[in-house]
Amino acid sequence: MPVRILHAHSTFSLGGKEARATRLMNAFGDAAEHSILSAMPDRLEARDAVAQGVVAQYPDDAPPLTGMPGLPRLFRLSRYLKRFDLVLSYNWGAFDAVMARYLFGGPPLIHHEDGFNEDEAARLKPRRNLYRRLGLSGTHRLVVPSARLETVARTAWAQPAERIVLIANGIAVGRYAQPPEPGAIPGFERRPGELVVGTVAGLRAVKNLPRLVRCFAAADLADARLVIVGEGPEAERIAREAGALGIGNRVLLPGFLADPHRWIGHFDIFALSSDSEQAPISLIEAMAAGLPVVATAVGDVPAMVADDNRPLIVAPEDEAGFAAALRTLAERRDLRRTIGAANRARAVAEHDEDAMIRDYAALYEGAISRPGALYRPRG
Repeated sequence: MPVRILHAHSTFSLGGKEARATRLMNAFGDAAEHSILSAMPDRLEARDAVAQGVVAQYPDDAPPLTGMPGLPRLFRLSRYLKRFDLVLSYNWGAFDAVMARYLFGGPPLIHHEDGFNEDEAARLKPRRNLYRRLGLSGTHRLVVPSARLETVARTAWAQPAERIVLIANGIAVGRYAQPPEPGAIPGFERRPGELVVGTVAGLRAVKNLPRLVRCFAAADLADARLVIVGEGPEAERIAREAGALGIGNRVLLPGFLADPHRWIGHFDIFALSSDSEQAPISLIEAMAAGLPVVATAVGDVPAMVADDNRPLIVAPEDEAGFAAALRTLAERRDLRRTIGAANRARAVAEHDEDAMIRDYAALYEGAISRPGALYRPRG
């Protein structure tokens, strides 16, 4: 009998946690049936990443995940949770599912925290911390992808070590060894002698992509272009910043693109300018494609890249240092190749998706006491 799983998401748009969630759903195949709730009901774009044949429903009869956290709404939500064998909740925007389970009981619940939006990028909110401490005490486990979040969970949220599980994000690293496909980035065709700086991100304030535009302009790179793949509310602001700096014709925003292994290899340098990250999947994708990285020193980023790449990781406020790091890589093709190869080796060793899938499957199966119910590795 398939395992009935409810996924309570802050949003089911197109981002790192959604890519991971859909990859796990696809790996479980017909062993599970999934119902997906989004705290933003109109943001369900990730449904297109669910493989054909995987049973996934998007019910409209569930109590809302957001609103005033009164007892009647949380009670109704808890009753809904009890329809399922396992509940998986994701990030602060879906935390009322955690609280409903804590107050009124229900099936085993595993909460996933992947990071913070701009409202908590610099400092966690004390009242939210108290709410998290209470609700998380009723979960089966709390899953985090980074050592920094593991520390936050133990300190700010007062969770015991035995309740916290760190599972590194993983991807199909083998796919990224292939050359990128021509035409895979709409509007992009490499010009002779051109250098391409690229990034992949939701176009949200916490990603601080105007910072990347400023650093790219300040680096003053000859025959270079900046490609920003993603979609979100910051698109117009990013374009305005590029226009104001006189580089609008050198900045391409093609929107969201699926299957990064098909196109990320068109970049020569991967750049990440966020104010807050934990263990970004886009960084792992860039490393798997053999790219050198210039990034802000946020979350686990400095520890994720290869040793030779670490001098190119700078403090978020150090825009001059970021621009200088871009110039260093632009001027030294040999260094780009050396660092890129080291990054790929690290991605292969530490971020292959097979290990990630096995770890998540074992965790979920343990929660419902059904070993082997969701996933049996091939071979």
